[in-house]
Order: sequence, then C-alpha cells, then structure tokens
Amino acid sequence: MKKWEINYCGNTIVVENRISGERLYVNGDLQDEQIGIADRSRLWGQLQTGETIKVSMGGLFGMHCRIFINSKLVFSE
Repeated sequence: MKKWEINYCGNTIVVENRISGERLYVNGDLQDEQIGIADRSRLWGQLQTGETIKVSMGGLFGMHCRIFINSKLVFSE
C-alpha cells in the first residue's frame, strides 16, 4: 500500500493506493473509491467549504499522485 497525506487549510486529505483499488479520505471520511487494478485513476471529493478535490494517480514504474483543489495543483509526488 502507498499512502499520501496532506493538510490543506485545516483539512486532512489522505489518498491510499492498494492492490484492491484507490481511496480518497477527507477528514477521515471516505469520499471516493476506485475498485480494481488500473495504471491510472481519478478520484473526486469536496471540502466543507465547497472546494472541489481532484486526485490523479498513475505511472509505469511507480505510482505518482497529484492533488488539485479547485483545479490548482497543491501536491505532486
């Protein structure tokens, strides 16, 4: 399992990549989940303020994660 965690304006955003799929948690609540094996994945969520979260994951030789808030990149690994 690979896990990324960021804090954004007092909110904890956690993205998990497992063999069984990917998950997006916001402040401990599951907001989106993709089930199955894929080389790319997109997850969506929303903060209490109404801001939209988009997570893009993918990669050939390792999983990379990018987190966008309202279409602005806030995390990249």
